[in-house]
Amino acid sequence: MSRKFRTADYEQTLNLQITLGDALPPDHLARFLVDTGAQLDLSAIYKKYSDQGAPPYAPEVLLVLLFYGYATGVFSSRKIERATYEVIPFRFIAGNMHPDHDTIDHFRRQNLGELQELFVQILLLAQAMGVLQLGNISLDGSKIHADASKSKAVSYKRLVAVEAYLQQQVAQLLALAEMADQTVLPEKMAIDDEIKWRQQRLERLAEAKKVLEERAQARYEAEKAEYEAQLRQREAKAARKGQKPRGRKPKPPRSGPRDKDQYNFTDPDSAIMKNPNNKGFDQHYNVQVAVDQTSLLIVAAGLSNCPTDRQQALPTVDAIPAVLGTPPAAALDAGYWSEANVNGLQARGVDPYIATGREPHNQSWQAYFAQQGDPPVADAPALEKMAYRLRTDIGRAIYRLRKCTVEPVIGIIKEVLGFRQFSLRGQTTAAGEWLLVCMAFNLKRLHTLQVGL
Repeated sequence: MSRKFRTADYEQTLNLQITLGDALPPDHLARFLVDTGAQLDLSAIYKKYSDQGAPPYAPEVLLVLLFYGYATGVFSSRKIERATYEVIPFRFIAGNMHPDHDTIDHFRRQNLGELQELFVQILLLAQAMGVLQLGNISLDGSKIHADASKSKAVSYKRLVAVEAYLQQQVAQLLALAEMADQTVLPEKMAIDDEIKWRQQRLERLAEAKKVLEERAQARYEAEKAEYEAQLRQREAKAARKGQKPRGRKPKPPRSGPRDKDQYNFTDPDSAIMKNPNNKGFDQHYNVQVAVDQTSLLIVAAGLSNCPTDRQQALPTVDAIPAVLGTPPAAALDAGYWSEANVNGLQARGVDPYIATGREPHNQSWQAYFAQQGDPPVADAPALEKMAYRLRTDIGRAIYRLRKCTVEPVIGIIKEVLGFRQFSLRGQTTAAGEWLLVCMAFNLKRLHTLQVGL
């Protein structure tokens, strides 16, 4: 061939000497995180270290390694350790040191409780930079896969059946033990070991049964409150119109566990939830975020094992740091609708704009520019009042921003950062890891905003 190509001289390349300063531009995210980590008050973490033993890695080094890892989609402590050898930004953050994965994972687990204070400090830095002035917020939730296998779960119906079966087997083995001197036992059979193994399983099943019963009671109380609110709304509407209520009467909730209630032995705190990706069911946690509509920074985060969002609105708003102030208004989708949420947000000084139903797609211009109509009467149901509020100009303006604020944030966390499964088990530790994810997102967002200043 007459065509000439540029070829690589790998022997010469291996001897090439470059500096990290040449490889990392001045506005690189790794440099920004190192500078930000130096401004954080880590005294609460430093207090956990004793004066004995070999010098440990400085907390700011390990913390910024985690920040950069979660901000770039590297969540495994083993992958972070390997990256300190192979990836230039990680090597820069680690100061050419190489903390092993056990050290990184131990640091992450031991300092989850301190993340809330660090989350507030980062938001205060955003205020000092002039990019955050708390205004209207948007709330939304999403399902994140728990570190648990669906095959390690048991339904309440199956649990009761297995419990009865094991109890029957234990009774048979105890009877066989009493007749051991008179009966020839199978070869290599140790009755005590067989009984002990089944009793241990019964103890685990009893623990699972107790958890499912407690969850069922909490669900019943929440459903009962909602049922009573629906009855009051129905009766008030009938009294206002002076006629019998129309439509089907709400069904009262049923107490006690249901046959399909699930308990997972790998991560008991996680719950079976509908998977939004394949319409199936899997072990998940329900995560929540409140996003400032102007800066797109996450100002509050939450996590629960409740599949629905309705009970998470008020706790998420309460998680907004008091030093940031109170948001004037909040936009929420129909999954959060309840009269209790409306009253609760108003009591906190937040104007709620909660969808009362699913919005139709591809509305005609006639529907979009339709007149908002007369305001409802003072004693109108909360649903009717909220529907009117959403038809006002200010209601449309605030609620319209929900889709282009909080939904993109969750989309970036799942698609760009790639966070779709927790690495830690248990509701408390998973909540800490979710806060770490939100901090990493905020830092990446701050870096973008700073570059644009």
